[in-house]
Amino acid sequence: MTMFAAIWRAISLSLLAAGAASAAGCRTVAFEDVSFSVCEPAPGDEARLYLRDDAGDVLGTFDRLSDEAAREGREIVFAMNGGMYHSDRRPVGLYVENGVEEAGLVTREGPGNFGLLPNGVLCIEGATVSVTESRAFEAAAPACTFASQSGPMLVIDGALHPRFLPDSTSRFIRNGVGVREDGAFFAVISDDPVTFHQFARFFRDVLETPNALFMDGKVSRLFAPEFGRRDIGFPFGPMLAVTRPAD
Repeated sequence: MTMFAAIWRAISLSLLAAGAASAAGCRTVAFEDVSFSVCEPAPGDEARLYLRDDAGDVLGTFDRLSDEAAREGREIVFAMNGGMYHSDRRPVGLYVENGVEEAGLVTREGPGNFGLLPNGVLCIEGATVSVTESRAFEAAAPACTFASQSGPMLVIDGALHPRFLPDSTSRFIRNGVGVREDGAFFAVISDDPVTFHQFARFFRDVLETPNALFMDGKVSRLFAPEFGRRDIGFPFGPMLAVTRPAD
């Protein structure tokens, strides 16, 4: 790469990052010929996880999620699948909702993307959102009102997951979350199929999040009414939602 090309790439990434982080809500950001939908809460919005209704039934769909939020006097700003799940839609790893742990932390290596260590935990405590590698999370034992374990980690303390290959041919629609050093929280879904390596670089190089977590692929969907997105598909397990008081 020439010096001019390197400077231009640095400027382009800075502009992308500024655009991606300039306003709350959802927006489209292009990176290396791939489109990403990037969503960020506004001040006063609340991030949380949903799995079941009051009767203990799995919500599973954005329609039922919207009904549940409305019952609480709130409306959905944006929502997406919030972690991996078994065939009966139970969480695969740690899952905490309203301070109650439904499933425990899993730190062993295993099959599939979840077991591609290191994986991590999304933790929500009040207005603070964090993403932490699972074994570091276990050692620190932070308080989380809501938590969802997924994996693999995309970015760990500024470094890409060591198992990601730049020349991988495995491309899917993928979604994930990341937190910048200043606390800004991003929920992202690729609008086009991407590799893990490219998805992770988007978080690291464009959104500048030192820690980012893969939530899922293939089943990834986004619900963002004001952004014009209402993706459809089979019901899934945990859902990550950002809400605000209903008018």
